[in-house]
Amino acid sequence: MTVPIQGFCDPRFEPVKKAFENNFLAHNEIGASVAITLRGEFVVDLWGGHLDAERTQSWQEDTLVNVWSSTKTMAAMSLLLLADRGEVDLHAPAEKYWPEFAQNGKKDVEVRYFLSHTSGLSGMEEAVVGDALYDWEWMTSALARQKPWWEPGTQSGYHALTQGHLIGEIVRRVTGQSIGNFFRQEIAEVVGSDFHIGAGEALDERISNLIPAPLINSAPSDSIAGRTFANPPVEASLPQRISTRSAVEVSACA
Repeated sequence: MTVPIQGFCDPRFEPVKKAFENNFLAHNEIGASVAITLRGEFVVDLWGGHLDAERTQSWQEDTLVNVWSSTKTMAAMSLLLLADRGEVDLHAPAEKYWPEFAQNGKKDVEVRYFLSHTSGLSGMEEAVVGDALYDWEWMTSALARQKPWWEPGTQSGYHALTQGHLIGEIVRRVTGQSIGNFFRQEIAEVVGSDFHIGAGEALDERISNLIPAPLINSAPSDSIAGRTFANPPVEASLPQRISTRSAVEVSACA
């Protein structure tokens, strides 16, 4: 059996190509791509397979895929750009830019805590029902109302589904733009990056479907980690939904 792998691989990196091909031959890979740069130059740029489990659409050079928490880096970059410009003070309390956030013991939570996962808001206290995760006003209002799960600034706990809203609301209050628009105009378009925080209809045909693996949450249900990932539960099939792809503050493809 041969696999139609397309693209380029420097001979020095032939083992990478063989490993990539083996994913299809031995591990039931459906579709994928891999790119590696060395000192600013591409040495590997490969793609192959299909966009869907039915194998009806071929994976292309410019196929997009949801990258999950890599989006946190892009959100952080957006906030850091504002800090570099002097428009945001990372050591200032978040309420300076988002007055409602001071509720329920959060008056002294600094903006930088959002970057370091130390704000104490790693998950949602109020039930996130239906598409509420994609309702920006509801999510940010609920986070503003919520009491921290630990003393902010003292510990770090992964803000799995809230960091984008926390950082994004600071960006929105300062610039008047959603973080998706700000990132696109100020970073992605400037450097020519095909990365999108929120994917409009024009990109639908380029986006691959993620095929879910069994969802595993081994953390005790009453622990902070357990509570973080339980409300709402996240499955790999979510990016197949248009509402998820188009939610400019929580979805990304690259």
